[in-house]
Amino acid sequence: MSGAPGLPHAAGTPGRPGGAPGGSCRARAARALHGWHGVHRVHSAHGAHGDKAPWYLPLTLTVDALGAALPLASLLHRTGRPHAAVCGALAAAAWLAVRACRRRYTDAALGESSGLAAVLGDWLVLLGVLAVLRTAFEENASASLALAGIGVAPLLATATRAATHRHLTAARHSARAVRRVLVIGEPSAADHVVGHLTARTGHAYLVVGVVPVGGAKLECAAPVTSRLGPVTPSGPAEDAGIVLGAVREHRAELVLVSPGPRLTAERLRRLSWALHDADVPLAVVPGLVDVGLARMRLDTPAGLALLHIAPPTRAGTPVAVKTAVDRTGAALGLLLLAPLFAVLASAIRLTSPGPAFHRQIRYGRAGAPFTMWKFRTMVVDAESRRPELELSGGNENDGLMFKMRRDPRITRIGRVLRRCSLDELPQLLNVLRGDMSLVGPRPPLPDEVARYDEVARRRLAVRPGITGLWQVSGRSELSWDETLAIDLRYVDNWSLAGDVDVMARTLRAVVDGRGAY
Repeated sequence: MSGAPGLPHAAGTPGRPGGAPGGSCRARAARALHGWHGVHRVHSAHGAHGDKAPWYLPLTLTVDALGAALPLASLLHRTGRPHAAVCGALAAAAWLAVRACRRRYTDAALGESSGLAAVLGDWLVLLGVLAVLRTAFEENASASLALAGIGVAPLLATATRAATHRHLTAARHSARAVRRVLVIGEPSAADHVVGHLTARTGHAYLVVGVVPVGGAKLECAAPVTSRLGPVTPSGPAEDAGIVLGAVREHRAELVLVSPGPRLTAERLRRLSWALHDADVPLAVVPGLVDVGLARMRLDTPAGLALLHIAPPTRAGTPVAVKTAVDRTGAALGLLLLAPLFAVLASAIRLTSPGPAFHRQIRYGRAGAPFTMWKFRTMVVDAESRRPELELSGGNENDGLMFKMRRDPRITRIGRVLRRCSLDELPQLLNVLRGDMSLVGPRPPLPDEVARYDEVARRRLAVRPGITGLWQVSGRSELSWDETLAIDLRYVDNWSLAGDVDVMARTLRAVVDGRGAY
């Protein structure tokens, strides 16, 4: 490949042709560093998180302001309360101030998440702020009336958050609204980073080039502009000139470094000086995968940067709260849904011979077997017909699960139940008994568990759930590797806030019906 515009090639660099005569590599690198103000202009033109749609911020601000002001003012006006408009304006101002202080309107935050937990946290802070304002202004409106008035604000904020996140994710699938990333590291490490980033397209990082360290072969297809030498140069200008030249050529907005034996801490430190002096952002890959931010903590003893990783939550108050919520929710659900259970059971019995419920052995936490209950959606002899379908190539899943889009064993009423996820409702009995949870990985079959390797068995570290990340991320349309990665992400990074987010996304997944067959 050609060098950066206006820059000479670095002579002696592995994988690069010799430069023009009359100058050493170090001298040419120094000339490349001279007047590097052009990098700042390229970086700043693209913004910190790519070119996001300009309507994200005005839409979010408008919905937040109107969602807090109008319902409260309207409710106070209809009940004959004084100062309805003023109260609505104060509520809107407080809501905007709370979310601004919690950095919900920054470019780094807009569109990046669709979670409900953050909005609920903001709303709880708003309640405290409004309670103080109510006392300060001696407003005599009832607390329940005010609570009902501002209850619409978090719902609209969540809907807006979901809409912008969905739009941003779709844009990134098309390589828009992304940051141009230059990867630096030894070829094996660079291959790993590039492969991981290119395997998932919903994030903000687009690899535009690689600067390998040393002369080993690079397996990924990313462009290689130049290479760093296998040993640390005597001066910092040589590495800096090569990297900054690649930044300019690829118009990179972020340098992503994967340290290794040939890219030592001191070498990286000197390179960081040059990048920061040129106003080029730098990020370092710690070598971890699917570890939630809440489990990470930075420390710098004796100037050495340490990244502490907390173990997954398996006991304590959060787990006790989850268990209490599970069983309470299951009991209330069974009580409220009893009439629906009777209707669905009758429909199943009247439309196909056999029982209304289907019992199946599944494996739960720590590999303990239990009997799982579902509404029957297949013919009575479905299990005996499965081997025949597998032999005929009916399985459309590439892993251990058996999934068939047009499974002939499914009854007509069963298709409706599966499309609406109503067949899962009897699992509330399993939640009440403690075999399952409301949220968790999909409970596997015995033959699936028999073929699990050590990695897949980690799915059994928590109770399986009626819903989970698998159900809200595409269900049967996901490959086995995608399913396993999603479940392990849940198992390792479980939190109560994450469960709330999954429950909120479950409703949308049920309405959408994607992957339900």
